[in-house]
Amino acid sequence: MSVSVDPITRSVVQHRLSSIVTEMGEAMLRTSYSQILNSSRDFSIAICDVRGRLIAQADHIPVHVGALPWATLAVEERFKDIEPGDVILLNDPYHGGSHLPDVTVFVPFFDGGRRLLWTIVRAHQSDIGGATHGGYNPRATEIYQEGIRIPPIRLYRAGRLRDDMLDLLALNIRNPRDFRGDLAEMVGAAHLGERRLAKLFAEFGAPTVETAMETILDAAEGQTRAVISTWQDGVFFGEAFLDDDGRGNDNIRIAAKVTKRGSDIEVDLSDSDPQTTSFVNSSHANMQAAVVMALAYLIDADIPKNAGAIRPLKVIAKQGTVVWADPGRPVTLCTSHPSNEIVEAIVKALAQSCPDRAMAGWSRRFRIAIQGEDPRTGRNFIWHMFQARPGGGASPDGDGWSSIGEWHTVGGIKFGSIEVAETRFPLHFRLHEFRAGSGGDGQYRGGLGVALDLVLETEKPALANTAGDGVRHGPPGLLGGKDGAPHRYRLLSEGREARELKTKEIGIELRPGDCLEIRSSGGGGWGPPDRRSAEARRRDREQGLVDGDEAGRA
Repeated sequence: MSVSVDPITRSVVQHRLSSIVTEMGEAMLRTSYSQILNSSRDFSIAICDVRGRLIAQADHIPVHVGALPWATLAVEERFKDIEPGDVILLNDPYHGGSHLPDVTVFVPFFDGGRRLLWTIVRAHQSDIGGATHGGYNPRATEIYQEGIRIPPIRLYRAGRLRDDMLDLLALNIRNPRDFRGDLAEMVGAAHLGERRLAKLFAEFGAPTVETAMETILDAAEGQTRAVISTWQDGVFFGEAFLDDDGRGNDNIRIAAKVTKRGSDIEVDLSDSDPQTTSFVNSSHANMQAAVVMALAYLIDADIPKNAGAIRPLKVIAKQGTVVWADPGRPVTLCTSHPSNEIVEAIVKALAQSCPDRAMAGWSRRFRIAIQGEDPRTGRNFIWHMFQARPGGGASPDGDGWSSIGEWHTVGGIKFGSIEVAETRFPLHFRLHEFRAGSGGDGQYRGGLGVALDLVLETEKPALANTAGDGVRHGPPGLLGGKDGAPHRYRLLSEGREARELKTKEIGIELRPGDCLEIRSSGGGGWGPPDRRSAEARRRDREQGLVDGDEAGRA
C-alpha cells in the first residue's frame, strides 16, 4: 500500500540512501587489504532493487556502477530462493560483470519477509588468476586465459560461509591472503548497508520509504528530461579510435549515431568495428555503463544518477562488435578501453547538440603491473601503477583538471601517498610532477599529465605487464581546441638501449635499478586557442605548466 510522501520526506530519504552508500565506501577504504583498494580506491558501491533498478550510488567509479543493474538482473535470474543471510558473488562479464578482476558482492535486504533491495559492492582485485599476474593479459585470445570466471554463486547461505567455495576461489589467485581479506571487507561493507537500510525502514516504515524511492526516481527523470529538452534536436555522429588491439589491427573504430528528439536520446553503436581476438572487446554490461556515463557527464551534476535519470536513454548495439563481444571473447581491458572511446564518441556527437555542456577528450589508461620479490621481506608482491594519473579534458567552464585520471573514472581512482607506496613496495619515486605542455591548447587548456621516473629496488629481476591505450591517439580537442599530448612510456636499463613500452605487452623483464620513465597524457583543449586570455597564459608560464616552445609562442 503506497502512501503520500511530501518533498521534505522524499529529500530526507534520498539523502539517507546517499549517506548509506557513502558510509559503505568509507568502510571499504578503511578495512581493505590490497593497495588497489585501500590506496587507489578502485571500488564502487550501490543499492539496486529486485527489478534491477539503480536506486543510489556513491561517487566512486562510474564504469562500475553503470553495469551493476545488469549484474543484479543476472542474480535475479539465477536465484529464486534468496533468504536472509545469503551473500551472492559474481565477476563473469557474460553474467552482468564488467571484466574478471571486478568482483561483485550482493547482500539482500528484507523488510517484513519481503525482499526489496540489494546492497552491492564491486571491487577490483589485484589478481584474479589466469595466465598473467594482475588480471590483464594482452595475449589472451579467449576469456579462459584471463582468470577465473565466477557466475552468480552463493558465497554465504543463510549466514554460513561456504568454506569450500572460498577455498576454490583463493586457490586460483596468486595473492590469496589479499583476496580473502578484500572479499571479507566487501561482504562486511555490504552488510553494513543492509543494517543501515533496516534502520531507515524502521524509522519511516516500508510504505513511506518505497514511495519515496519511486518519487526520487521520477524526479531524476523529470530533471534529466528538462535538461535534454533544451538541446538541439537532430541526428549526430561521433567516432573515436583505439590505437590498436595488440595484434596488428590499428585504429579500431567506435562509432556513435545519436538521435535527439524532445527529451529522448537514442545512442546507436552498431557501426562500430567488429570484435577482435584481443582483450579490447567490451562486455554488454560494460558497454551499457559507458553509454550511461556519457549521458551523466552532460546533464546537471546535482541530478541523482539513478535509474530514473537514464529513462530518457535508449541504447542500440550489435553483438559481435568491439563494443559488445560474443560470449567467450577476452574483455579484460574493457573497463578502460573501449569504455573511454564509447564515451568520447558520444560526447563528440552530442557536442553538436549541446556545445555548452560538452567537454574535450579525457586521457586514456596506460597501466603497468609489476610482479617481483620484496628483498625486505622475501615475499612476492603485485603492484599496480595508479600514479602518474593523466589529465582531464577542458570544458566551457574552464581548464581541465590535471592528473585527474581517465574518462571512465573521472577522478574516482586515486593514486594515494607516494611515501606509503615506497614503504609497502620496493620502489623509489625519483620524480613525480606535472608534465609541462601536455594539455591541449585552447580557450580553456586541457589538464596536465604527469612525469614520473620510477626506480625498481628489488634484488632479483621482476616482470611487468602493460595494458592500455593512448600512445598514438592523444585526447581530442573540442570546438577548436587542440589535442592533448599522448602517453610516452620508456624503460631505462643500464647496459641496454632505452626502449619504448607498448600499451599491450607481457613479460617485460625489469632488472634491479631499472627506471620506468612515464610521461602520461594531458587532456584535450576546448575552444580556439586565440580566445585564451592573456592572464591565463601568463599564469601558465609562471607556474611552469607549458613547455618552452608554447611559452615562447604565448
